Amino acid sequence: MTTQHSTDPQHKPVTLVGLGPMGKALAETLLEKGHPLTIWNRTPEKADGLVSNGARRARTVAEAVTASPLTIVCLTDYDTMHQVLEPAAEALGGRAVVNLNSGTPAEARAAVKWSRERGVDYLDGAIMVPPTMVGEPGAVFLYSGSHAVFARHSAVLTSLGDPRYLGDDPGLAVLYNTALLEMMYATLNGWLHATALVGSANVPARQFAELALGWFMPAVVDYAALARRAPDLDAGHYPGTLNTLEMNLTALDHITRTSEEQGVHSGHPRLMKEIAERAIAEGHGGENYLAVYELFKKAALSEEGTSTQRP
Repeated sequence: MTTQHSTDPQHKPVTLVGLGPMGKALAETLLEKGHPLTIWNRTPEKADGLVSNGARRARTVAEAVTASPLTIVCLTDYDTMHQVLEPAAEALGGRAVVNLNSGTPAEARAAVKWSRERGVDYLDGAIMVPPTMVGEPGAVFLYSGSHAVFARHSAVLTSLGDPRYLGDDPGLAVLYNTALLEMMYATLNGWLHATALVGSANVPARQFAELALGWFMPAVVDYAALARRAPDLDAGHYPGTLNTLEMNLTALDHITRTSEEQGVHSGHPRLMKEIAERAIAEGHGGENYLAVYELFKKAALSEEGTSTQRP
């Protein structure tokens, strides 16, 4: 069914570059909220479903960005953003870009410099929810940098969720993003390691979850959701759909590099990154993050491959 675009002036046209799982969710939400949408992706066929629902597919990035006063970018990282947008830099002059990929504060500030040199109005951002929550009232999006861009395009940003402007330092959005993600991974690792600890005495994850996750208030992680997934730990079942361990490794790398850039101790995030890398090396890269439980269940191994713990 083709989406009918509203004539409401708040439903401004938007261009979206990047149609991974998150980009697709952004596109679907913009169409649902009535924004005329132009899309571009390096793999054109990923746009087929969106085109059938009313989006316009551009043949080139330059064609895409000239279709709208605002371009939202949702790509893997800043390097990819520069590679994709550089050929369209002339077409972007005088237009706005809101970047929603992840990275480090230094990369965000470099993106601002790149944009200024090309006459592009730039706003950096970070998405704090999974694709399934985009467009919901509680979907928090963080933004920092140009307040003028934030204010001018607030109607579009509000269509995606709950926009939070953090200040004129363009590095703040990704800094908040990495700090909050570190809290999430540390909490997940705590639960998974504790479950492996009692599992060494043959206690099922389902049994431990009832006490462990019912005891803590769900302040950072949805403990009820974790409890529902405890049987997956017992079964060794970690289906990776929209969020694989390999994708999470990218976030953990950004947390580690941001810690180093900011001059704070990076040992903890580096350890979490190494744990994820080891799990991927053991074949769990296409599974979801809970697959690191398989690593926690094993004795620690030295570089020579021998156990560092007594049997």
